Amino acid sequence: MLSKRALDRRLKKSIILDEKDVPIDATYYSIIKNTPQIVILGKSKWLNAIHVQGTEANLNQLVTNLSFVKNIEYADKRLNIKLKQKTKKLPQNHLHKLKNNVVDFNYGAAENQIKMLAGDYLHKQGLTGSNQIIAVIDAGFPNVDKLDGFKRIRDNNQILGGYNFADRNSNFYTRNSHGTLVLSTIAGYIKDQFVGTAPDAKFYLFITEIAESETVLEETLWVEAAERADSLGVDVLNTSLGYTTFDNSNHDYSYSDMDGKTTFISRGAEIASSRGMLVVNSAGNSGSSPWKYIGAPADATSVISVGAVDALKNIANFSSFGPSFDGRLKPEIVAQGLNTSLIGSTSGSVIAASGTSFSGPVMAGLLACLNGYESLSEQSETINSNELLKMAVFKSSDRYLNPDNRFGYGVPNFEIALNNYTTSLSVKNTKTQQLNIY
Repeated sequence: MLSKRALDRRLKKSIILDEKDVPIDATYYSIIKNTPQIVILGKSKWLNAIHVQGTEANLNQLVTNLSFVKNIEYADKRLNIKLKQKTKKLPQNHLHKLKNNVVDFNYGAAENQIKMLAGDYLHKQGLTGSNQIIAVIDAGFPNVDKLDGFKRIRDNNQILGGYNFADRNSNFYTRNSHGTLVLSTIAGYIKDQFVGTAPDAKFYLFITEIAESETVLEETLWVEAAERADSLGVDVLNTSLGYTTFDNSNHDYSYSDMDGKTTFISRGAEIASSRGMLVVNSAGNSGSSPWKYIGAPADATSVISVGAVDALKNIANFSSFGPSFDGRLKPEIVAQGLNTSLIGSTSGSVIAASGTSFSGPVMAGLLACLNGYESLSEQSETINSNELLKMAVFKSSDRYLNPDNRFGYGVPNFEIALNNYTTSLSVKNTKTQQLNIY
């Protein structure tokens, strides 16, 4: 169920195994699979759920006839028994979909987007992600196996594998190029031209987004990928996706659903974080649209949601608004997402593109680098350091004392964050050593 690396990560962070780690009962799965007129599309051990498709009458029979089926949660919310208080329906929000907004502009080195965050300081300390595994969950990774900009991670065996959940096969160098662009901001390398934010990290590449449509199935596929990442011992999850409205408008979410505990994907993201992974998600590109708010799973409490600024640290007009519906600060932090430097998915040259899709992974790479410090430190105690790391980064940000619903805490400074983190680990370790456990 879990690899040795996954178990080691749990042990180091004092996270116990529980029933969420146990796969869905094979007998239950088989019974539902063999039920006439019911099609299984996905499953989640964390949420103890099977994603199925069928008529309303056939689905209701599952609850009536099968004692192990607790309830059905319909994508068409009109069919759910427990109806939420009606809220004003907001306009369609398909702006976050993967439209090609890349321009053929040679931005040069990625210097600004890294130095803005003092990421170069981490690299100078030897924190380049070498002891970290990052899972990128996206829409596809065509040409990652061919482009020169990814030759370094190929030659160094930094791509550990992946899976195409959208097509249920092992070919992850396919589908939409959005994932290729996202990965380049973290892992890309062209000598004297471009360096990603975590150039020495190792990677798993997972496809869950079906770019040509927008359905609730993609949420289930994401949770499946997150579960796979957990089992493989992944340290950081990066996702440049978000869900608010769908091709079937009856499945749409409203702002009231952005409370971190309503959508299937946000509930899954919360569990992913509880397993010891740092979960990083783009805030969304709806800031200039009537919707304007963050999407799911950026609304989840434990997810680090990242907004976008320009090269001068001004907010990008498309960067989605917080807070979450229940009033929590979102996004928490921001990075350069306007004219972000990255590697083109077909040309292989350095270009520029805009979106929180790119500010998110820029940040995820540096968070992985910082997270690597704990692995290098000589800590004698096992502690769950993720919350300490988050607070170290948040407190380093330029608006920490005066956050708002666009910038969150603002632009982090990873030099300060490293100092904050090392201090907090030292204090935590000292306090732990003073306890007597009976």
